[in-house]
Amino acid sequence: MKRYPSSILQVMGCENPEQADLNDIKAIVTPGEHIYMVGTIPTLPEAWELKAAIECLQMVYTQTSYIELSARETIIELDAHDAPEMLELVNLIQPGFFYSDTYLLGRYIGIRKNNKLVALAGERLKMTGFTEISAVSTHPDYTGRGYARLLTAQIANKNIDQGNIPFLHVRSANERAIKVYDSLGFSEVRKIHFNQLSYLAN
Repeated sequence: MKRYPSSILQVMGCENPEQADLNDIKAIVTPGEHIYMVGTIPTLPEAWELKAAIECLQMVYTQTSYIELSARETIIELDAHDAPEMLELVNLIQPGFFYSDTYLLGRYIGIRKNNKLVALAGERLKMTGFTEISAVSTHPDYTGRGYARLLTAQIANKNIDQGNIPFLHVRSANERAIKVYDSLGFSEVRKIHFNQLSYLAN
């Protein structure tokens, strides 16, 4: 069994989720830790609890052309120096999916205004030929300026150039974000649940 450090990613996967025994991973999970299992979950054994089931849309960019960039903003590459601000901003907008070292999973870019990080987007899960765009976040004081659209397009275009297919997940109830992704050329593939599970030590 292998896992990312809890400061990077707390998403779990297995080959046959409906038949999985979550007790098999107790040795690598800290009591009280929240982890996410995507899609179908097995019957939960004693000491495991379902905390939340978040319905999302999985959307994929299946076109081969680059996304046209209309906005003109200075986009910066983000690194360890920016990590505290990244953590604060993402958890202000979509808490629970971004941790102190999540930025290590891929490329993250952002926009600063008045020396403050006000928008960012980056890469999370990667598989052969596919890259997940994640942590698309804009501070509430700066919405409506096209920042999410611009940053998403930048990340997508870079992956298209590398021969990867960009995909992303968005809460089903987030109609505003879905419209942005749809306008960029992303298409809905399916609905999927991010199930937040917690192991409660006996």
